[in-house]
Amino acid sequence: MTFCIGMKVKDGLIGIADTRVTSGFEWISARKITVIERERHSMFIMTSGLRSARDKALTYFNEVLEEKDESLDKLYKAVNAFAEQIRRVSSEDKEALAEAGYNFDLNCIVGGQLENDMEHKLYLVYPQANWVEVTLGTPYYAIGASSYGKPLLDRALTCDTSMETALKIGFLAFDATRIAATNVDFPIDVVLYRKDSFRLVQHRYDVDELRPISQWWQKQLLNSIEAIPSEWTQAVINKIVL
Repeated sequence: MTFCIGMKVKDGLIGIADTRVTSGFEWISARKITVIERERHSMFIMTSGLRSARDKALTYFNEVLEEKDESLDKLYKAVNAFAEQIRRVSSEDKEALAEAGYNFDLNCIVGGQLENDMEHKLYLVYPQANWVEVTLGTPYYAIGASSYGKPLLDRALTCDTSMETALKIGFLAFDATRIAATNVDFPIDVVLYRKDSFRLVQHRYDVDELRPISQWWQKQLLNSIEAIPSEWTQAVINKIVL
C-alpha cells in the first residue's frame, strides 16, 4: 500500500509520499516521488501501484523527455506523453501480469508548471492512462490508502490555504493513515513548488523529526473530545438505568 497526496493552493503545490514498499511479508524504503527540472520545466510525479510498472513507465518517459522536451511547453502535454508510456507498459505487460494473478495497477499524481502554463497544475492519472485535473472544490488528489486522511482534508483544505498550513494538513492526513494502515510508514518525502518559481524544493522527514508533532496532535484530539458540549448526550445517557 502507499500514501501519496498532491495539494494545489493558490500559492503553489505540495506533494507528500511515504516510502514503504511491501512485497509479500517483506518491505523496503524507496522513493515514490520523481522530480524533473529542466530550465523553465518543473514537475513531479508520484505513483501508487506496481513498482515494476512505475519504473518502466518512468524509464520510457525519460526517453521521451530527451527527444521532445522542447515541445512539451505545457504540463498537460507532458501528462499526455507520460500517459502514452503507461499505455505502452500496459500493452507489454498486462497479459503476463494477469497470468501471474496481478492486475495492471498504476495510479499517478503529476504536478508542476512548464514554461507556457499560466499557473501551476495538478493532475491525477489513472491506470487506463486517462487523466483529470484538480478542481477548486477539492484541491487535492490522494492515491493509495487515501480514505483515512480524507475527512481531515475535506474539512480543512481549501484553495486559499497557505502552503505551510497545507503541509501541516497533509502530514496529519499521512499520520492518520500511518496509524490505521500498517504498510504505510516513515520516512516521508515532501516536495514543494511555489507558483511561477520554476523550482522544486524537496525534503525527507524521518519518524524522530515528526514524532513530537504526532504526539501533540494526539493530545489535541483527546482534549477536543473531552471539550465537546455534553448537553445533547443527556437525552440518551439519562435513559441508562442505574
